Amino acid sequence: MRGIVFLDRDGTLIEEVGYLRDPAEVRILPGAAEALRLLSREGFLLAVVSNQAGLAKGKITGEEMEAVHRKFVDAFEREGVVFDAVEYCPHHPEGVVDRYRRACDCRKPATGMAGEILRRLRVPESCPRFLVGDKMSDVSMGIRIGASTVLVGTGYGNEEKSVGERSGISPDAYFPGMREAAGWILQQGSKS
Repeated sequence: MRGIVFLDRDGTLIEEVGYLRDPAEVRILPGAAEALRLLSREGFLLAVVSNQAGLAKGKITGEEMEAVHRKFVDAFEREGVVFDAVEYCPHHPEGVVDRYRRACDCRKPATGMAGEILRRLRVPESCPRFLVGDKMSDVSMGIRIGASTVLVGTGYGNEEKSVGERSGISPDAYFPGMREAAGWILQQGSKS
């Protein structure tokens, strides 16, 4: 194992469409499957960590979430990509659905999802960690777990870049999309 790559879902791997409730709207972003195949072939674990506050906000149902999840995983499997772990946070402190309304330790930028994956996959502390996402909450989570971070310009990435600059939080790298991010990760991995 050369490292673990934590990946945001919406806007990073698939098109950002707001609260994704229809499996027919799952569309892989250009270059994403190719990039993940390359990372996997080179010995990196692939772990998806995704905030899905639509459940807490009543915008999507559990059944819709499950259908979208199945389509997401199946779409990547058809492209030769199998994820080592996929975690979702359904919570939001201002949610309208009681069972999901709360502050939690899993909603990014908190590290609960990543921590659970690291424990479950028994990833050694010394293993290189990377994070790729399109929001500063992704980057912040990556920083908190000691990962090298990449902000991609897909999804909200272009807007979020200026948010990060104003807040003083910055990723280690910024690229247009997953293809370039994967190249950078491979380059960093070869330095270890």
